[in-house]
Amino acid sequence: MNIKCFLLLAGCALLIGRVWGQTARQRPNVILIYADDQGWADLHSFGSADLYTPVLDSLGASGVRFTQFYSASPICSPSRASLLTGRYPQRAGLPEMASSLKGVEGMPGTQYTMGELFRDAGYKTAHIGKWHVGYTPETMPNAQGFDESFGFMGGCIDNYSHFFYWNGPNRHDLWRNGKEVYEDGAYFPDLMVREAGAFMEKNRNAPFFIYFAINVPHYPLQGEKKWLDYYQEKGLAAPRSLYAAFVSTMDEKIGMLLNRLKALGLADNTIVVFQPDQGFSEEERTFGGGGSAGILRGSKFSLFEGGTRVPAMISWPGQIPSNQVRDQLAANIDWFPTLAEYCHIALPSRRIDGKSLTGIIRNQNSPTPHPIFFWKQGGTKANLQWAVRRGDWKLLCHPVQAKKEELDEQGFFLAHIKTDPAEKNNLSKQNPGVVKELKALYDQWVVEVEQQ
Repeated sequence: MNIKCFLLLAGCALLIGRVWGQTARQRPNVILIYADDQGWADLHSFGSADLYTPVLDSLGASGVRFTQFYSASPICSPSRASLLTGRYPQRAGLPEMASSLKGVEGMPGTQYTMGELFRDAGYKTAHIGKWHVGYTPETMPNAQGFDESFGFMGGCIDNYSHFFYWNGPNRHDLWRNGKEVYEDGAYFPDLMVREAGAFMEKNRNAPFFIYFAINVPHYPLQGEKKWLDYYQEKGLAAPRSLYAAFVSTMDEKIGMLLNRLKALGLADNTIVVFQPDQGFSEEERTFGGGGSAGILRGSKFSLFEGGTRVPAMISWPGQIPSNQVRDQLAANIDWFPTLAEYCHIALPSRRIDGKSLTGIIRNQNSPTPHPIFFWKQGGTKANLQWAVRRGDWKLLCHPVQAKKEELDEQGFFLAHIKTDPAEKNNLSKQNPGVVKELKALYDQWVVEVEQQ
């Protein structure tokens, strides 16, 4: 090769490198914020009159808020598995709760996660916060597409000692990249903000994806004192006051995260998504309640609306419309293809149940990508809980938190969500044809969904 050819090839390589580098920098960053056990109405912008949530209200106002947004499961682990894979929990291989015990597998390591999607596209990836979809080296974050991981692997921790306190013995649960670390006395939400800030600064010149799985307002309800005092002064009674203080603490920490993003000059080129994993908890450990789904019926564990419908929003300055509301049915499994489309990433060849939301984000008149949606989770062996929604009709079978006398002889509850969003009236006996059609759709889906 003569010197001219060599210089020409070298010049072309340099030019291609510069163009690729510029393209890489221009690809949007993504921060996916996944809250924990938060009711549909538990933001001021979603109808709460007693909660102070200015950061998330502002985030929603800067983009698009969804009023009929659902989790594919009413409990933590299947919700997270479906989010990470873009698949129904059954197809993702984790239809029930993962263990909080080290050494127990959860979602199969063969599943292709959002972490892997972004990593394979050249993004730097980080998991920060709660995991709860597997507690073995093969199913922990670093083996599931995340370059960096900081957080806990089980269902919850004390926010100061970082111990898991039930189903004994007590177990410490704080990890960095698969190695146990100790931050005794440090408030876990602050640690999350610290870790996310460091990751963004280190990768400010490369596109990054952060799965910011904040463990709030999941029990234990450990809001900061300033917010406990704030709601006490407002005269809010427990357990609502304890829950509210934790929600406002979360709102403030997310504000710190977004301020760090802005200080790094990255805010305009970053997509931010927010949603909780499912509805609020009424468990004993959260004092029997504290959260609210507004007019909606049900809470965590139930397939009534309050168990699966959650507040959700997406913001990307200058790229998607601001101060918009969308009423179309959408779900957590849709973030996988939606973010892939915005970031110009090809989807994997394997089956994805989620649908891109870019169309309805762009146009409020676009139809829902899910004319039919399914759930299956919980209940007893004899009376499994499942639901199917087609349009405004929703058929539930043996729904958790229903009274026996509310159900028909087959254990069905048929609701018309548009006219009865509170699911007060069982219309199954008046509409046997609708029940038959929806039951047939479910029977077909439940066989198909476990196929990979």
